[in-house]
Amino acid sequence: MLAGLASACLAQDEVVTVRIGSAEPMTGALAAVGVDNTNAVRLAIEELNRRGMVIGGKRVLWELDAQDDQGDPRQAAQVAQKFVDQKVHGVVGHASSGCTVPAAAIYARAGIAQITPASTDTSIARRGHATFFRMLADDAALGEGLARYAADSLHLRSVVVIDDRTAYGQGLADSFTRGAKASGMRVLAREYTSDKASDFSAVLTRVRALKPDALFYGGIYAQGGPLLRQMRRLGVEARYIGGDGSCMPAMAQTAGEAVNGALCAESGLSLQAMPEGAAWLERYRARFGSVPVQVFSPYAYDATMVLAAAMAKAGSVEPSRYLPYVRDIGYDGVTKKNIRFTEQGNLVAPSVTIEEFRDGRQQVLAVQQSR
Repeated sequence: MLAGLASACLAQDEVVTVRIGSAEPMTGALAAVGVDNTNAVRLAIEELNRRGMVIGGKRVLWELDAQDDQGDPRQAAQVAQKFVDQKVHGVVGHASSGCTVPAAAIYARAGIAQITPASTDTSIARRGHATFFRMLADDAALGEGLARYAADSLHLRSVVVIDDRTAYGQGLADSFTRGAKASGMRVLAREYTSDKASDFSAVLTRVRALKPDALFYGGIYAQGGPLLRQMRRLGVEARYIGGDGSCMPAMAQTAGEAVNGALCAESGLSLQAMPEGAAWLERYRARFGSVPVQVFSPYAYDATMVLAAAMAKAGSVEPSRYLPYVRDIGYDGVTKKNIRFTEQGNLVAPSVTIEEFRDGRQQVLAVQQSR
């Protein structure tokens, strides 16, 4: 779509600089995700500059403003305000739902479009921010889809649900719990930990006494991996189930051999199943080397391109002018054809991919399509 909008023939002297803010946790527990997402935005920016786009009669120079929100809501709010003060033209981010919640309100007040490539907390879209968009399925689709698969396909009948008390972890655990009960599974207990925890022996001792078929963890790989290792060391035989925070190569690194057999779900298609996944991966690795791709970076890339496509369609880089074009943009991306968003900013017709770790790698078991 964008290729047809570039014009090498227009020799305009005037250049407009468009700054895209990328807000990601580039340090801390989520650094693997944050660096990966930032790389994807950088790749998109570089490709846009090579296309020589002309918008509103002016040649466009694309710039990346990458900021580290540290996976901390307070830091995320500071980053968001900095973007507003510096008048960035659009934002790709944030990764964690806990960071997106305060940041989204700041972008909304300023009228700056924000597209998250990773935040799945269902409640964010219900806050009514006209500037908020999400590139993938939310926790409702993810958690309930996982629960249906666990009950209907794996015939698991009982589960203990644990979450890390973050907006992401609690929201995902709530969705899984609803889905589990609706599918006839018995939820034996609801336990809690934190996103800073490293010792899970107390909660796992209680889990072991209940002898559930499965243990669902609402949180990310940084705690999910050690939790899974300690499960096996303490003799907890329950099937580990996690959401997209567990569904990435970093989970295998933190869990080691214990990861094999773990069930997880991606809020979208696997990279191999994405419409342009293979070609994109080749470009990504040519630019950044053969590093593991941590699930969300293709969405960060597409989010950048959606912003650019909306600007091109509006004939303006000003947020107030191009924002109305984002929702129904119809962009054919790496992750999905015909990308569009609902009134609340959710992706139209998202997919959920159920996967299992085998020999340290994710293997697709099923793909579910949401409406």
